[in-house]
Amino acid sequence: MGDHKEQPLRVGAAVRRRRRALELTLAVVAERSGLSVPFLSQVENDRARPSQSSLERVADALRTTAVELLAAADPACSVDVVRAEPGEPGPEPRVRSLVRGHHQMHAQEFTGDHDAGREFQFRNDQLMYVAEGAVEIEAEGRAYRLGRGDSLYLTGGVRHRWRATVSDTRLVVVAVAEHIEAVRDRPRP
Repeated sequence: MGDHKEQPLRVGAAVRRRRRALELTLAVVAERSGLSVPFLSQVENDRARPSQSSLERVADALRTTAVELLAAADPACSVDVVRAEPGEPGPEPRVRSLVRGHHQMHAQEFTGDHDAGREFQFRNDQLMYVAEGAVEIEAEGRAYRLGRGDSLYLTGGVRHRWRATVSDTRLVVVAVAEHIEAVRDRPRP
């Protein structure tokens, strides 16, 4: 499933993820690597394939190696199936990744209740979808009650927390990019 061995790799997304993780602009990477901003933009958007020499210069500018960038590269075309877990859900909360690998989208399924005292903040946009049960989500000083089939969209930077209000709740969370930060809850006044 999802056999990527035959497919060419798209290194652009790996370069972009690394550059953003370091909070660098294309201009800074261009200056450090000696390559042009337009060329780097084309590499990041997979409109140009860097030579081995250029890839090594980009990797040096990003304080990593060409091997690491290639390892984090996306296959040009891929299909990957993530099967449902067998059996009945137990009483313990579970998290299951719905997308494997390094992609520009992350999706997770939360089953049961989770640490309601934990506050999350995503740098990029996020969608929360209630597949079963019900949740209460606190965001921007307001509480939102969601039932089966409801969804909530959060723009990047919104601090939020959630809790299941019904047993056997399943919440699907989809986020753009992989820059996810979780911080412990601050005491309430």
